Amino acid sequence: MSAAGAVAAGVPQAALRPMREDDLDAVMAIEVRAYPFPWTVGIFRDCLRAGYPSWVLQSEARIIGYGVLSVAVGEAHLLNVCIEPAEQGRGHGRRLLRGLERAARGQGAQRVFLEVRPSNPAAIALYHDEGFNEIGRRPRYYPAHQGREDAIVMAKELMVDGWA
Repeated sequence: MSAAGAVAAGVPQAALRPMREDDLDAVMAIEVRAYPFPWTVGIFRDCLRAGYPSWVLQSEARIIGYGVLSVAVGEAHLLNVCIEPAEQGRGHGRRLLRGLERAARGQGAQRVFLEVRPSNPAAIALYHDEGFNEIGRRPRYYPAHQGREDAIVMAKELMVDGWA
């Protein structure tokens, strides 16, 4: 749906803005609803203090998603990307992912990496649709209820001034 179509259909538009420390209560409320093994507030706080590019996706006055990047030596790593479970399937994840890629490019990244659980087919489909390719696996990377789960490692070359 186009932005004009979304507004006409009554779907509020969401906007990206930098994450602030006073956003952490709202971010944590989403994190614990979205993940069986959530990050702690201390991890988010450490990322903010370290200067990692961290963004929230806000619809009206409410945070509905967030993302945290690490950028160094021409490469970005998506450390955490999340949309409020009740808001998933509405294009917000795509908007957030594209915004995070713009932020990475703005800091000189030429490629971006991420890990995703094999048990998260919706995220895998989004990442493939947005041009990410599987480049490997990290065995036993994620905690799981029955031990550990592998991570699929994905990467994407970022366009810089029309060049990949």
